[in-house]
Amino acid sequence: MIVSGGPRPERGTLTQLFFSSLEQHKLADCYQVKRDGKYQAIGHAEVLSRVARISVGLRAMGLVPGDRVAILSENRPEWAFADWACQCARLSDVPIYPTLPADQIVHILNNSGARAIFVSNATQAAKVAQVRSQLTALEHVITFESAVVPGSDITIGDIERRGAAADTPNGLAQWKADALQVQPDDLATIIYTSGTTGLPKGVMLTHDNLSSNVASARTCIPFAGHDVALSFLPLSHIFQRLGDYLFFATGTSIAYAESFEAVPFNLSEVRPTMCFSVPRLYEKMYARVLENAVAGGPIKHRIFLWARRAAERWANVKLSGRTPSGWTAIAYAIAQKLVFSKLQARTGGRLKYFVSGGAPLAPEINKFFYAAGLTILEGYGLTETSPVICVNTPKAFRIGTVGKPVPGVEVTIAPDGEILSRGPHIMRGYYNNPEATREAIDADAWFHTGDIGVLEDGYLRITDRKKDIIVTAGGKNIAPQPIENAVKTNKYVSQAVMIGDKRKYPVMLIVPNWDTLEAWAGKRGIIWTHRAQLLEMPTIRAKMDKETHEHFAGLASFETPKKIALIEHDFSLDRGELTPTLKVKRRVVEKNYAAVIEALYSDGAA
Repeated sequence: MIVSGGPRPERGTLTQLFFSSLEQHKLADCYQVKRDGKYQAIGHAEVLSRVARISVGLRAMGLVPGDRVAILSENRPEWAFADWACQCARLSDVPIYPTLPADQIVHILNNSGARAIFVSNATQAAKVAQVRSQLTALEHVITFESAVVPGSDITIGDIERRGAAADTPNGLAQWKADALQVQPDDLATIIYTSGTTGLPKGVMLTHDNLSSNVASARTCIPFAGHDVALSFLPLSHIFQRLGDYLFFATGTSIAYAESFEAVPFNLSEVRPTMCFSVPRLYEKMYARVLENAVAGGPIKHRIFLWARRAAERWANVKLSGRTPSGWTAIAYAIAQKLVFSKLQARTGGRLKYFVSGGAPLAPEINKFFYAAGLTILEGYGLTETSPVICVNTPKAFRIGTVGKPVPGVEVTIAPDGEILSRGPHIMRGYYNNPEATREAIDADAWFHTGDIGVLEDGYLRITDRKKDIIVTAGGKNIAPQPIENAVKTNKYVSQAVMIGDKRKYPVMLIVPNWDTLEAWAGKRGIIWTHRAQLLEMPTIRAKMDKETHEHFAGLASFETPKKIALIEHDFSLDRGELTPTLKVKRRVVEKNYAAVIEALYSDGAA
């Protein structure tokens, strides 16, 4: 069975998107950035002027169409200016996660053959300087700072001065005409996958890949024409980058968060109507709500539990396609006023939709937010698919699924359960890696996602990663992600990873939510000097065991973790346990905690 999202959008380019949006919207606050303690607006007129000068300046430096230019920076307006300038100069840009250490950027820069790199500041410039002798093609290091920093050669201001020819009407017209020579099949960007194994592969995305995906997504997610979005996922990740293209195309003001940690505060400042995020944000928000309900005392806790039950009854009626009425509607209105309005206020009070992607979202968390009046539109895609394959919409919304295919996109399920997709969103291939390209895209143009799923009434449900499936020594197949996601809904749990491949039974590594656990221990008069000591206490171990096992109800015996181990520290990007998009690298975790895992299996019968 093949499910299609409908006719594909017209072929197009990112430069067409750029100029049409400038002409249509003329915003005074196209971008917003926090400077000197408050958000300041950047209008379309300034965007056009700066992008034109940077674009012409890059060509004046000797870069020619088809050259690659890397961007190593945190989210900020200059990231977008550099990106648009590269597209308009017919250069292919190569985004790099700003969290990557120096040794991990060498492969990306050398494999892509980048001739120039934009860096945000001295910290990022120092990374390049540290490995400069190993970089075979790099000629220019351009800093976003106002003055050259150690490790950089030139500033973005210098580039703009080189492109001053774009400041005249004739110069601007000539530049625009050249920019519009870009063809739909021209290479727009090479994005290196974070991957859980092996060296990153360079995903080649064309102008049509991205512009068609924007066109498809904007028909699914409603925009009012005066929306505000808070942008905080790395722009080096395709999900936020596509989101920002979508915001730009729809005349949505894009406000950059100061950091991921500052998102809760920035939400209240910017008061967005739209946000894109990975599940980790929703998991943290959910845990904080549960924690606050308990910390407020027994009366507040009872009110919260009543409000949650009332909201769930209302949600069940709504999700079944009916209209809540009678006491269900009255109780929900009271619950909103007493409890959930406060949660909405913490998001700024104007939020219409969250959009979730990048990893599976636990259905319990999605339903909780829906019941609280905050809709999360969960979608699905990969870097190789530009990225959107499917997304829930306000009119076609089913919790536990990632929605239906967007226009132009086809989805089918292979005999082994793998999700396949075909359409204008599929990458050109992996850069300088034809063998990997042939493995990913078959002769019928189907891209093999590596994810396992099922189609239900046109909705796609993801069950797990193909490579993540645990096969026990007894030959039983276990999909760990749904089990891990269920456990992570517990207020005492921060992270959970299931282990058990080629073992007699599965076990689970648990990182506690320390705020909640320490508060619980303090109320019981437990004394400790460091967290590792706390985790060795029988009372704590019994508590975490009880909280975890509550979520194993209904599992088959072979897929139920028989033991758990408590881990002191969150899984870390620095230790290689997480990808830059915060996906757990199960094999790395298994290696790093080999002694802990072996102790679980050698500790006697389960």
